[in-house]
Amino acid sequence: MKLEFDLGNPSFTLLHCAGLAGLWMTLKQLETEKIQVPQNLNWQLTNRKLILNWEGNDKTVLAWLLEESFQINDGIIALRGLDSQTMRKDAQVIIHQGILGTFLQHNSTHKTTGTKTESLSLGEAEKEIQVTYKALESYAYQDFASDICDKNGQFLTKSISVAGWLNPGAVVRHVAFSSDTSFEESPANAFLLLFAPVACYYYILRSKLRDKRAQYALVIPEITDLQKYANYRQNKQLRNATYKDFHASGLGDAGLKFLTLKTTRDITVTKNLGVSRCQVLTLGTVAWATQQKTRTDMYMVEASDQICHNYQVCDDWLQDKPIQGKDGGFVVTSFAKELIAENLARNKPWYFGISDKVNSNELFKKLAYERGGIYQVIQKMQSDEREKLFVKACHEAINYTYGQVADKTKPGEIPNFERVTVKIRTGLGRCKNAEIFREFITDFWSRAGKIPTLQQHWEELMEFVMLEKNWKKSRDLALLALASYKRKEDSNKDESENDNSDEDNQIDIFS
Repeated sequence: MKLEFDLGNPSFTLLHCAGLAGLWMTLKQLETEKIQVPQNLNWQLTNRKLILNWEGNDKTVLAWLLEESFQINDGIIALRGLDSQTMRKDAQVIIHQGILGTFLQHNSTHKTTGTKTESLSLGEAEKEIQVTYKALESYAYQDFASDICDKNGQFLTKSISVAGWLNPGAVVRHVAFSSDTSFEESPANAFLLLFAPVACYYYILRSKLRDKRAQYALVIPEITDLQKYANYRQNKQLRNATYKDFHASGLGDAGLKFLTLKTTRDITVTKNLGVSRCQVLTLGTVAWATQQKTRTDMYMVEASDQICHNYQVCDDWLQDKPIQGKDGGFVVTSFAKELIAENLARNKPWYFGISDKVNSNELFKKLAYERGGIYQVIQKMQSDEREKLFVKACHEAINYTYGQVADKTKPGEIPNFERVTVKIRTGLGRCKNAEIFREFITDFWSRAGKIPTLQQHWEELMEFVMLEKNWKKSRDLALLALASYKRKEDSNKDESENDNSDEDNQIDIFS
């Protein structure tokens, strides 16, 4: 029997290519470990093609290969292609949870022996997290040889129906017409899909905007060179990642975190790996099909140099935080990074639509909690300099407005800056068209008094106010200016509350 796979196969999806990479990695690991293979099994590898040859009973050979490829170590899924049994326990648990949360969500795909609890590091010596997961006895990948071979043990020649656990989201459209609407693959391609989990990445989602039922993001890389990807995915330095490193705030964050993946500063996927795009998806239940898991969202994320730079700025200043709680540690993801990363992943301006999403006082407070990091992001992003000038003009206007409130406050009383902040935010929220926004921003600026940046760059900034096409952009930037503004008297409090704070974040240059 001979099976031949090529990355250039026009019928291959990204998941098939990931499967080919996973199969390649598995066979390489068998060679590395010098596992004794059946004498009738051999393979040939190139950077884009893989050829498998064997003689004798097909089912016997394939059953041996799958048994060696998909194992269980102390209840945890162990993938030969990743040599996962020698990985740091954090990575083992995430791969295990990720596969069970994406590919093998349905209970029929695995047998469990109960649950286990592990204490895993959150990246800081004093913080650990208690993680409970299913311990497995077996799972569907291990005995798939029976599905692609007939009763005589010969490899099938007809297409077979593919379940959702083999190709997540590829489900029967109408149960009453399963034979007509099911997803089918050739036996060879179905065999290839088995190995996709080896090449994919998994992130725990902690979103403040999305449905909480979508708990895991599945990242499928666009692989163009099998050797390069295998070398990177098996890199020993990545095995030092902690449980905190496998968290993401949303799909955009997960995709860009993968494309700019760095456990150490000298490892960058887009440079050393040749992967510039990936597909990110979540699965969950929907109202019209509660009996099965469905793709609830999917992005194709591409990393240009500018997007990578802007995401790195975002990741540097809006970091996820390990928090110590009563029952152990947990990870809090950045709300601001979730908003920004979603835009970068969709190749939109990094601030796009923030006013529409941050549409309540509660959400605004969550955004403003990260004011120090947001301020740094605004300054360091690769974007139109006029956008930074517009934010600076708004910062000055806010500063002078607060100053007026402080001047009118009687001795011994505390200025009610919060009331002013809420008034500005609600005023921006009422701006539903260009005309209303122009009235709001011109009134706000005029009441603030003389604004140095506005006077100095009048013609440039008027484009943000007067042009019909710019009003939504300007409203988003104005809200970010309000969220990132920091009074000097808030400095000490924010330093203790927010690790993203920095002395440079203080807007005392406007005083």
